[in-house]
Formats: sequence, structure tokens, C-alpha cells
Amino acid sequence: MSEWRNRPRGAAAAALTALSLALLGCTTGHATTSHAGTGHATTGRAGSGRGASGTAQPSGAGLAGFAWFRPAAAPASWSRTTLPGRGATLSYPNTLSPMHGDRGTVTVGRDSRSGAVLVYLNVTPRQGDETLRTWPSSRLEHLREDGESAVGVDGVSPSLNFRGGQGRCVIDHYTTDIHSNHYQEIACFVQGPHTASVLVAATSAGMWRTYQPLLDQVVSSYQAG
Repeated sequence: MSEWRNRPRGAAAAALTALSLALLGCTTGHATTSHAGTGHATTGRAGSGRGASGTAQPSGAGLAGFAWFRPAAAPASWSRTTLPGRGATLSYPNTLSPMHGDRGTVTVGRDSRSGAVLVYLNVTPRQGDETLRTWPSSRLEHLREDGESAVGVDGVSPSLNFRGGQGRCVIDHYTTDIHSNHYQEIACFVQGPHTASVLVAATSAGMWRTYQPLLDQVVSSYQAG
């Protein structure tokens, strides 16, 4: 499980900005759009949302809030890693690196020199009773069960045509129970021909607009298993 750390201030923030530019240089003309809300992002332990199938779904932005989603292969220069035994494939720029995570999951990201989280990507096999229909409420319920507070929704997608499968995403934000850090994420439940998985693409709330184009491209290039 990943520990999310406090954001840097002062001189450390300048270094953070430089790293931001380097990371964004890896995208390939991906259009920048603005997701609604002031959000916060997610932690690795929230990789799988567990909720009752009868839970009411929150309202969301619909397709308009996910106009950035355009399923396509990642740039050839990006690295790829596959969920063990599952076939789901995560693509990411070489400015990010594999990170320690729970067994049977895939975690990739990058921290600043001060230890602040810049980008966090995680793929986890389905571990609960999530479905495309119940995913938004399942995700939010799981965050609350983990002790996160100020959980809110910034957008809920309709069914999306992922590469090799169908998926549904929610853009949400919350405050962690440790250090009260604020994060924002794109969290997707993706059903492939063989198995289902959960994809989380996150950053701190303060860096959301900076890393949003990169997170969008990672989600759009995800290959179902």
C-alpha cells in the first residue's frame, strides 16, 4: 500500500513544477479538458471498490465530462506492464517507475525529491462485487470504508468502450485519514473478455490540472484483460 505524503512548499514547489513539465512532455498532443470540481485523489489501497449492488448511484457529469476519453494505443515510447495472470495492460511514460504495491497488483508512479506524490497509477483485479452499473457507488463506499473523509464526486461516465472491453469511470476526490492530504482520481472498473480489473489514476488535488492530460491518456490507453 502506498503512503501519500504532504505536498512541498516554497523551494520544493519549484522543483515540483520542473518535474511536472518533464512528465507532461511525454504526452502526445492529448487535449487538455477541465473536469468539474475541486477534487482530491486516491491511494493505492483504494484500488478495488467494494459495495452492495443495490446502493444508489451518485449523479455525475455524463458523457460530456468524459469527452477526453478516446481509446487508443499508447505512444510506442511508453512502457507497458501487465496484471499478473490477468492480461490487463497498463501503459505509462518512462518518466514514471514501478512502485511497491500489494501482491497481484500493478503500481506505477513518481514522487518529487521532497517525497510528494506527483502521479500514482494502480491496477487491481476485481476483489468485490463491483459491476458496471454499481461502480460509482461502490467506489465511493470503499473510500469511506477506508476512513477517507470529504469524499465527493466530480463526474460519472456512462459505459465506455475501452480497448478490449467495457468500462465505467468516476472522477472523485477525498481527504486522507492520515495527514489529511487532499487527492483527486480517475477510478475505472473495466470488464474484459476474461476478467475484470480496477484502474486508478491519481494525483494531489493541487496538481490535478497539471497532470490531468497525462492521467486522461493513461486511462484512454488501458487494455482490458
